[in-house]
Amino acid sequence: MHRDASPRRYLMCPPAHFRVTYSINPWMDPAKPVDLPLALTQWEDLRDRYLSLGHTVELLEPDATLPDMVYAANGATVVDGRVLGARFAFPERTGEAALHRDWFRAHGFTDVREPDHVNEGEGDFAVTSTYLLAGRGFRSSPLSHPEAQEFFGRPVIGLDLIDPRFYHLDTALCVLDEAADEVMYYPGAFSPGSRGVLARLFPGALIATEKDALALGMNAVSDGRHVLLPQAAVGLFGPLRERGYEPIGIDLSELLKGGGSVKCCTQELRPAPAAP
Repeated sequence: MHRDASPRRYLMCPPAHFRVTYSINPWMDPAKPVDLPLALTQWEDLRDRYLSLGHTVELLEPDATLPDMVYAANGATVVDGRVLGARFAFPERTGEAALHRDWFRAHGFTDVREPDHVNEGEGDFAVTSTYLLAGRGFRSSPLSHPEAQEFFGRPVIGLDLIDPRFYHLDTALCVLDEAADEVMYYPGAFSPGSRGVLARLFPGALIATEKDALALGMNAVSDGRHVLLPQAAVGLFGPLRERGYEPIGIDLSELLKGGGSVKCCTQELRPAPAAP
């Protein structure tokens, strides 16, 4: 099956001040030191891969007081050129939200909403052509779901996360082909009811094993053809190729210490629809 990539625009933030000095998810252990030069090299490799594939990468200036800013996906959700900002669950990350909103307003986005309810951007929102899939259970509030639906005018499908290792939706599910509503996910991260919803909505989904999910294999980014994912998620490479995708392994081992990988570092800036 032949698949076509489409050019994307991403927002990323260099890990200039990345460190793990607190723990707000099961992956974070302050006793394990971060090799900051290696983290920066790994992040630069991801950025350069995007550029080599023809994508545009915008940069958000890091703040020395906010070590998790490298996980840029959490700062907002952008659909049709409209920006729903984040409201973080933990005080350690609260300051990131305003910096993201300021960036969008300074870069020509005119419809930028400061949310009323806790949501952590694309950490818990995944966009397909039909739905906005929305995680809840550990970070984002269920009240953020109707807020997002009203703002974006897209049906929101709430999904309950039950395993704290998969604390955000983007650690348990990846949209492979936005236009075709094709996804991959790890069922064990979800409640029985949410597994049923996913099976009904996406009967042809690629189902991941626990081993690949624990390598953060779901924390991946697809442009419709190329799928950039953690290189340790080796069990996903063959199934992705069988479906016509081109998997590209990325080593973000240092950033994994904060509980994130490819997708966490990558916020997609989806443009407004072209005028008819």
